[in-house]
Amino acid sequence: MAEATILHELKNSIGYVTINRPKFLNAVNKEILAELHDILSMWKEDDTCRGIIITGAGEKTFSPGADINVFIAESQKAIGGREWSRYGQVVLQYLENLGKPSIAAINGMAMGGGLELTLACTFRIACETAKFGLPEIGVGIMPGWGGTQRMTRLVGKTKTMELVLTGEPISAEEALRTGLVSQVVPVDDLIPAAERFLKRIIKNAPVAIKLAMEAINSAADLSLSEGLGLESNLAGLLCMTEDGKEGIQAFTEKRKPVFKGR
Repeated sequence: MAEATILHELKNSIGYVTINRPKFLNAVNKEILAELHDILSMWKEDDTCRGIIITGAGEKTFSPGADINVFIAESQKAIGGREWSRYGQVVLQYLENLGKPSIAAINGMAMGGGLELTLACTFRIACETAKFGLPEIGVGIMPGWGGTQRMTRLVGKTKTMELVLTGEPISAEEALRTGLVSQVVPVDDLIPAAERFLKRIIKNAPVAIKLAMEAINSAADLSLSEGLGLESNLAGLLCMTEDGKEGIQAFTEKRKPVFKGR
């Protein structure tokens, strides 16, 4: 029986996803993208899942990106390159807009589509030996799963230009300095660090987390006036929720709130 290419487990309110193709350095193919979408769809509707941690199998590689054999096959079709790009973009956009926080626990090299997968996560935490790069320019192409767009929003235009146009990788420490990752930790502490970070978030009200993420994710696409309008509308909705009322009452009573996700 073939080994699963994605391992997943829901434990203590956290969904764990592991890209499990160590013989191929966890290169991403269509099956992985389809299964990832299915897992995310399941957890999106599961109120017991409050957040997600994504990592790669093995000790050296998160993912080098798209499986080169799939890319070659797709690029030989008339519009295969564009369709392969859109296929990956749809899955990663679903992850980004899931409404639940996600952390990429980067256990080694994250290149090309592997790095683009981490960019679609809410946060990134890296081990000390991790490397990051968008090397597509070296083979005459460019990032196609959101690298030019999300990287620019995260680290700015100039640094993104450098990463994309040189194709050269950067270290975990440089990724930390540029704001690409939130933390750099020893590899043995990678998953525990991601769990600690996520628990700081999921102790809060689920609906408030979801709507706050929506407002922040929308900020780059809206004018200030439009963004402020969205913020007011979402903040107003939260004031009418059961959790919003509970939070305010708990504050006045000097006790911890008990949120129910309503």
